[in-house]
Amino acid sequence: MAKEIPPVERPQRPQIEDGAVVATYANFCRVTGTPEELIVDFGINPQPMGAPEKIAVSQRVVLNFYTAKRLYHALGMTIQRHEAAFGPLEVDVNKRALHHPGK
Repeated sequence: MAKEIPPVERPQRPQIEDGAVVATYANFCRVTGTPEELIVDFGINPQPMGAPEKIAVSQRVVLNFYTAKRLYHALGMTIQRHEAAFGPLEVDVNKRALHHPGK
C-alpha cells in the first residue's frame, strides 16, 4: 500500500486593513540601530542639491532585524522591477541633474 503524502499547505496571507493609513512624503532617511532593533527616520531635506542646515525628521519606524531583512528583500525586488521597466535609478543628485538639464 502506497504511503499517502499530505497536501502542502500554503501559508495564509493576512488581510491588510489600510483605510486609516496616513501617507507622508520623505526625500531623506537615516538608518541607525541597536543590537536588537533597526531604527529608520524619515524626513524632508529642503535643499537636496546642497548641504541643508537642518532636516526635520517627521516619522520613525523601529523594526526588529527579521522584519528589516524582509523589508530589504521586498524593496530590492521592487526596485529591480522598476529599473527593468524604466531604466536605472541614479541616486547621486548631481549626476542626475547633468542628465536632465533644465529640469
